[in-house]
Amino acid sequence: MVFANPTYLYLLLLLIPLIGWYIWKLRKSQASLQVSSSQPFDLPGGNSFKVYLRHVPFVLRMLAIALLIVVLARPQSTNSWQNSSTEGIDIMLAMDISGSMLAQDLRPNRLEAAKDVAASFINGRPNDNIGLVVFSGESFTQCPLTTDHTVLLNLFKDIHSGMIEDGTAIGLGLANAVSRIKDSQAISKVIILLTDGSNNMGEIAPVTAAEIAKTFGIRVYTIGVGTRGEAPYPFQTAFGIQYQNVKVDIDEPTLKQIAATTGGQYFRATDNASLKAIYSEIDKMEKTKISVQEFSKKQEEYKHWAIFILALLLVEILLRNTLLRNIP
Repeated sequence: MVFANPTYLYLLLLLIPLIGWYIWKLRKSQASLQVSSSQPFDLPGGNSFKVYLRHVPFVLRMLAIALLIVVLARPQSTNSWQNSSTEGIDIMLAMDISGSMLAQDLRPNRLEAAKDVAASFINGRPNDNIGLVVFSGESFTQCPLTTDHTVLLNLFKDIHSGMIEDGTAIGLGLANAVSRIKDSQAISKVIILLTDGSNNMGEIAPVTAAEIAKTFGIRVYTIGVGTRGEAPYPFQTAFGIQYQNVKVDIDEPTLKQIAATTGGQYFRATDNASLKAIYSEIDKMEKTKISVQEFSKKQEEYKHWAIFILALLLVEILLRNTLLRNIP
């Protein structure tokens, strides 16, 4: 509740002299009579209830005056809208889905670990436009930029290694992500590129794609996924799935150069915990405040108060002329 003319509320101070005048008049109007004993005048059951109710009309009158002053101050109801700020940027996720992402140095494997952590990242940023590009030997857009994160997360579930030709086309994946976000009107545009290998396919070099991203003001965070040394990788044999340790080969110099060129940062995830920590750090760094102007709708509420005033006056008049009537 707010008031359009709050200065009128100072008129409530007038009630103080009115109450003082009523008390003074009440004392002055009472006559005194000297008698030897007041016992014959005492009522059997004590004072009549009318003695206690005789002040009710005055109380009702004071309440009516107080509410009339409130009406003059124009009470208004308003929605709890206000100027606020929210956080929102445009983010494209570029994820490697090549066969090497099935290595189990992360649990249950690199790809599933990357999907789980990315899903948590998406859930933690409800105000962002987020899209998804996948790549291996080639690249395609799994989901364009959207605020409908339910759809995006459902599409995440469909990602699996072998969807497209195997290989690692980092430059092509990055270029695809750039093409999807370059026309965004957002102040901050970010690509998070995750891979576990070295560029060995595609017509676009990773550094060239980074230069294109820089031209459009896109910041790229690169993540190298894989332990240091060797990692267990599943091979299909005549006797079923067999695991063999293979060398982890991540082109860290190129990933670092991509990040440096675009003003981003390179991270290395050697296990599930470090991968989760990386996404948490990116989440903290990418917080762009957007001012939102919200307008408040006000509605006059004096009618309810006016009806209450009328009811008080009617009750006062009724009591003065019936139950609490004074006989001269």
